[in-house]
Amino acid sequence: MSGVVPTAPEQPAGEMENQTKPPDPRPDAPPEYNSHFLPGPPGTAVPPPTGYPGGFPMGYYSPQQPSTFPLYQPVGGTHPVRYQPGKYPMPNQSVPITWMPGPTPMANCPPGLEYLVQLDNIHVLQHFEPLEMMTRFETNNRYDIKNNSDQMVYIVTEDTDDFTRNAYRTLRPFVLRVTDCMGREIMTMQRPFRCTCCCFCCPSARQELEVQCPPGVTIGFVAEHWNLCRAVYSIQNEKKENVMRVRGPCSTYGCGSDSVFEVKSLDGVSNIGSIIRKWNGLLSAMADADHFDIHFPLDLDVKMKAMIFGACFLIDFMYFERSPPQRSR
Repeated sequence: MSGVVPTAPEQPAGEMENQTKPPDPRPDAPPEYNSHFLPGPPGTAVPPPTGYPGGFPMGYYSPQQPSTFPLYQPVGGTHPVRYQPGKYPMPNQSVPITWMPGPTPMANCPPGLEYLVQLDNIHVLQHFEPLEMMTRFETNNRYDIKNNSDQMVYIVTEDTDDFTRNAYRTLRPFVLRVTDCMGREIMTMQRPFRCTCCCFCCPSARQELEVQCPPGVTIGFVAEHWNLCRAVYSIQNEKKENVMRVRGPCSTYGCGSDSVFEVKSLDGVSNIGSIIRKWNGLLSAMADADHFDIHFPLDLDVKMKAMIFGACFLIDFMYFERSPPQRSR
């Protein structure tokens, strides 16, 4: 009959169930994918290393630290990094960073300062920011801390808001965060705001820097002293007792020569170390790309090494931090 529509042959019920049954949603192996999860810092379950009384502060641990990192990405900020000529590869190249091998924890040494125990000389290299020259917009300072073998020891990053940086310029209060190769903040340096409108010999107008290691635990202060013709500072312990003195040159803006700040004993007789701002040619005269050499005795107390290290940054901001040039009207 022409009106009859042909139908499919009937199949057993079991075969129809097999055809309509969806595939098993649980395969034998999970699919491969790239995870974007970044693990956070470990908790306090990791036991402290043997021989370190009391263990580390909360959240601080000491795994086996790698000695070489393929590329350094600074913490914070969105501006591209430009390096000093002769010190780094070109900006469009990968920058292999070799870190100083992580030392073992030591008794009576704040965590993270074990690096300084092994050193008698460190280099402070400030990053050159061309955007400051072109836009006159002050950005956060960044520094690389290296040893004589050109191995990275620390990274120092300024943490100041845009308004404060550009409103107060070289007089701005700031927070500097010192991190190691694992990105852990091992030291914090704070400079409070001091008004310079009053008499320059007034104590309230003198600059000061507080050094904390680990962050939250004060180990000392760097205090400015009034002097008619040269820079003079006192390095103090946590009780604000004078321990050492820093004496700068009569002219810190010498063109074509290094500026030497001598670290001396309180009586001025013994020479303990020095903070030397190296002359880098036109780069030193026109841009914020300073290079400091810090020298101290190898057997000096590690906290005092950290205090001399901190004094370098107060000196940099007070005498060598240049504001971007202002447009003439």
